[in-house]
Amino acid sequence: MISCSSQESNNPTDSNPPDNANNIDFYYGADLSYVNEMIDCGAIYKDFDSSIKDPYKIFADAGTNLVRIRLWHNPTWTNYSNYKDVKKSIQRAKAEGMQVLLDFHYSDTWTDPSKQEIPAAWLSEIDNTEALGDLLYNYTYNTLNDLFASNLLPDIVQVGNEINQMILQEGESISPINWERNASLINKGIKAVRDIASEKNKEIGVMLHIAQPENGLWWFEQATSAGITDYDWIGLSYYPLWSDYTLSNVANPLKTLISTYKKRLMIVETAYPFTLDNADSANNILDSNALISGYPATQQGQLDYLNALKAKILEAGGEGLIYWEPAWVSTNCSTLWGQGSHWDNATLFDHNNQANLGMKFYNASKN
Repeated sequence: MISCSSQESNNPTDSNPPDNANNIDFYYGADLSYVNEMIDCGAIYKDFDSSIKDPYKIFADAGTNLVRIRLWHNPTWTNYSNYKDVKKSIQRAKAEGMQVLLDFHYSDTWTDPSKQEIPAAWLSEIDNTEALGDLLYNYTYNTLNDLFASNLLPDIVQVGNEINQMILQEGESISPINWERNASLINKGIKAVRDIASEKNKEIGVMLHIAQPENGLWWFEQATSAGITDYDWIGLSYYPLWSDYTLSNVANPLKTLISTYKKRLMIVETAYPFTLDNADSANNILDSNALISGYPATQQGQLDYLNALKAKILEAGGEGLIYWEPAWVSTNCSTLWGQGSHWDNATLFDHNNQANLGMKFYNASKN
């Protein structure tokens, strides 16, 4: 969403912390895809004591144990979320001892339930499923192979982002989904992850990500019928504002998905406003309509929402919660739609860029 040009921050010292996957009972995650850009845009981040620190360290010290990072294929409109930027982000996360979830969008820009735009470089093969599958496989395989060479393999890989619609389309989404094509392509991405894991003798979880639990119910049913079965994780976006399920009954579809498909489950995107005030001229996406009764737009309300959602995930048998873009603070840089941040009232930092009460959600991982 944001595009700004300034010098890149220095890479941290490379590190190889021990694999602690088996020690994690619940993933307390943060999507930090915007952090490198925010720093280049002049953002500073403060911990609970108002000390300026590397944001990756702030999250690690708070208790975050998983960092989610998005990857675009060739985003010519921005210098971020490309492979070079993602490699830096993974390095920073691993240097602080956190695991990594790598989110392949398979696009040059944002993908979501309404848009799955094929990378420009692959457009000529859009109607050739076999050739397109090979492109997807080779891209996924080569990306992970290169990360392995740098000791930066992710712990979990998302094969697509919010893939409610058929992946690798041009323009408006085609409906209904052509499942023969869709399954062939998704299974190619899964196979690339499996092949790297096998060749390198590494454990890499495979995740399929759908926006909103109600869509997961029909999507995974159709995907299973189409032959998509070799994955480990069901990943869901859950924003109450856009879901049929309230916080009080969201455990129901999560339980159904876990029991039906015998997969692990994680909410990989959620957020909640700590204020309705806007720090800049960019409109805030989560406004008063996003509020839930009993959870005011306060720092305590934000923390209470996260703890309540975690309890519902645990009740259902799920194993993780990732906060989407908790560090997308306001800067002078511009998004595609305005100057500043469209999320500044829903970050885990206040408008002075100090860690707020919501950040204490991660503290539970230390218990």
